[in-house]
Amino acid sequence: MHGPALLLLLVGALLVTAVAKRLGWSSPLVLVGVGLAVSFIPGLPEFALEPELILVLVIPPLLYSAALDSSYHNFRANLRPIGLLAVGLVLATTLAVGWVAHLALPGLPLWSALALGAVVAPPDAVAAVAVGRRLNLPRRTMTLLTGESLINDATALTAYKVAVAAAAGATATWASGAGTFLVSAGGGVVVGLVVGVAVRWVRDRLDDGVLGSALGMLVPFGAYLLAEELHASGVLAVVVAGLYVGHYAPRGSYYTRLQDTAVWRSVDVLLESFVFALIGLQLKTVVAAVDVTPALVRGAAAVLGATVLVRFAWMYPAAYLPRLLSRRVREREPAPGWRGVTVISWAGMRGVVSLAAAAALPLDLPGRDVIVFCAFAVTVGTLLAQGTTLPLVIRVLGHRGDEARADALAEAQVQHAAAQAAVARLDEVTGDGDTAPEHVVERLRVMAEQRGNAAWERLGRQDDESPAASYRRLRRTMLDAERRVFVEARDEGRIDDEVLFRVLRELDLEEAAISRE
Repeated sequence: MHGPALLLLLVGALLVTAVAKRLGWSSPLVLVGVGLAVSFIPGLPEFALEPELILVLVIPPLLYSAALDSSYHNFRANLRPIGLLAVGLVLATTLAVGWVAHLALPGLPLWSALALGAVVAPPDAVAAVAVGRRLNLPRRTMTLLTGESLINDATALTAYKVAVAAAAGATATWASGAGTFLVSAGGGVVVGLVVGVAVRWVRDRLDDGVLGSALGMLVPFGAYLLAEELHASGVLAVVVAGLYVGHYAPRGSYYTRLQDTAVWRSVDVLLESFVFALIGLQLKTVVAAVDVTPALVRGAAAVLGATVLVRFAWMYPAAYLPRLLSRRVREREPAPGWRGVTVISWAGMRGVVSLAAAAALPLDLPGRDVIVFCAFAVTVGTLLAQGTTLPLVIRVLGHRGDEARADALAEAQVQHAAAQAAVARLDEVTGDGDTAPEHVVERLRVMAEQRGNAAWERLGRQDDESPAASYRRLRRTMLDAERRVFVEARDEGRIDDEVLFRVLRELDLEEAAISRE
């Protein structure tokens, strides 16, 4: 993909994303649909999917950003069900889809069919998580979907390597593949921890938020490349590093946190828009590379059906059998409701990793073009069929989160304690002979009390504006007025741009502090 074509793709993807967000639609699904529609427009450049670009430059930052936003505590508390999804289900999908593909696609060797199974095994939770956040899915459901997507790529890529090696004629067994996976996974975890600890140590000693944020942008690429160089799992290294850095971020600089949030949200939007548009644009290339016959279409439909059904066949036994067989599981984990199990079963959309893995297959692999076609059919089929209907499934089942009230109560209790600690510290400092003016001390005391009361006020009636909400609304109008005065002074030449930028930074930070998402 040449520079002008890449720039055209990025700009077009961002425009489509902006329109989709404006209309309240799911931008990943809209991007895929638009990509499919424009893929046959005459004169458009060819947007070839380059595996190295996706696996090295796109997937690591997306995984790292997702890991930064993930809760280590929730991840650890749900490690067993996440493992069943990210390891057990991926291997089951590889075997089941491979067997179906071998039967439904005559002439496709067994090991090539298993490679296809590994290619389509890992779901991509980006679209599902976007829908889940908008419709307020329960926190545990979101944790399982996100945790699965963070780890399943490592499992699938290991199975993929074993199957491809065997299909190419090399001696490979599933036992050796299991050993390879364990070594690769262990190495990835170690590399991720080492990178995470090193980055945290350096950041704690940097007195520059911009440098700290710049260092953070190197983490996903550094962790991935270092792990791959050591024949470990680059995917797991990135995930572990992201979980570690994200878990300890609250102990770092506020400036770095603000900077990281802005940077990674922008990176997420850019890369996600890019990959979903790229998925749709592959239609012309994929169709042109293979002889599309009714038998191939039926075989691809069978592979798509098997990919969807095996997730349902796995989810219900995996959700309930461990509870029946283990008292420890019953005591430590909440009972999974059938609605949540059904939603997770239906949220198995595939993404760009499947297409990148298919495109990276050796050119002389038996059945390569058929594998690429089927991988494309499964990716687009699951995104459009499951992605467009997932909101309806959630609404019909009524599977919504009820943590908002409990979260608000817990926040109010802790915020009250934090305000008391702040006032106590203020009294301690001012009582030791501090020369701060009394009106300054009193203003700080009032601010602390307002923060302590604000969370309790949010627990009250929602139809009346609380004092804290009134304060935020009125303070925003005051900040807007201050900005206008400084901008006018800059435009009239009374102050320099440097003065304006410094003041705007202070006003923006204050507005960020009083704003709630």
